[in-house]
Amino acid sequence: MTPDGTDVARLLARAGQDGSGPAELVQIPGGRNNRVFRVDTGTGPFALKAYFSRPGDPRDRLDAEFRFCEFAWQRGVRTVPEPLARDDPARLGLYEFVEGRPVAPGEVGAGHVDAALALVRDLNGDGATDPAAMALSAGSEACFSLAAHLEIVGRRVQRLDAIDPKREVNRRAVRFVAEVLQPTWHEVERRVRRDAAAAGIKAGEELPPGERCISPSDFGFHNALVERSGEIRFIDFEYAGWDHPAKLICDFFCQPAVPVPVEHLDRFADGVLACTDEPRRRRTEVDLLLDVYRLKWICILLNDFLPGGADRRGFALGDERSEGRKEEQLAKATAAIQVMRTVESVP
Repeated sequence: MTPDGTDVARLLARAGQDGSGPAELVQIPGGRNNRVFRVDTGTGPFALKAYFSRPGDPRDRLDAEFRFCEFAWQRGVRTVPEPLARDDPARLGLYEFVEGRPVAPGEVGAGHVDAALALVRDLNGDGATDPAAMALSAGSEACFSLAAHLEIVGRRVQRLDAIDPKREVNRRAVRFVAEVLQPTWHEVERRVRRDAAAAGIKAGEELPPGERCISPSDFGFHNALVERSGEIRFIDFEYAGWDHPAKLICDFFCQPAVPVPVEHLDRFADGVLACTDEPRRRRTEVDLLLDVYRLKWICILLNDFLPGGADRRGFALGDERSEGRKEEQLAKATAAIQVMRTVESVP
């Protein structure tokens, strides 16, 4: 469903564009959870985002993304879109339109990683303790202890028990979860607890507030565009907020859509963790959690089989295309866990 023209006109007026003439909306394909439109006006294009919401979903995606972009722009960060206006009742946000091409799988190199690292460091400089930073909420599924990381990913694994086996592709997903994913998860969880204890890390020990970071969350080149100038701009921050730096790093290297070569892990991790007081301890946590987050992203690939994930995909893509994704997502999940079990050699 296209946003109401009155709502769009009101947002344009709030952004100081009330004299720009009639607005034409064109939906941009590719949104996974929300719908994004290009709004063409007499003064240029804008990006309009219609945010998904349903009963029982506590995440205010509009508020998280808009506040994050406001904070970044107040900090002088220009590699994220400028936030222009919001309409909370209609769940709409108006932003600068970023004209660029997606980053292709296999394209990511040192320059791309440097751009991502610069964003994280700019967000987490001395200004990260200012009132605007402290007003940001915790990121989606924020984790501040080893136990929290394991609990949240464990819940994702367990939640896949809810896949409805009525369709043939769903039945194959059920078998994959029971015979491959869940046994692998139990092996990884045991290993992490054992290795953490050997390193003197207590599972329930809370990360001190001063060691936490402002995270773009769901951060990677699947949420990036390359402008004609070659500058990389990052988009989609509906899960952003305060989080554990190890989670930021692991997510960055585990997201499967546009993989970041692991050869860049040391440099990226060292750059992010330079903002902390205990970089060596935080790096140990990264090493402990990498396989945990590989499994988390395999679970995310299978979200299309769950009612909530199907609702979001149907909202963003339409029901017919959403159904067509299931075969692709199951194939990706199967390939990802095969790579993990052979290359990473889960004990």
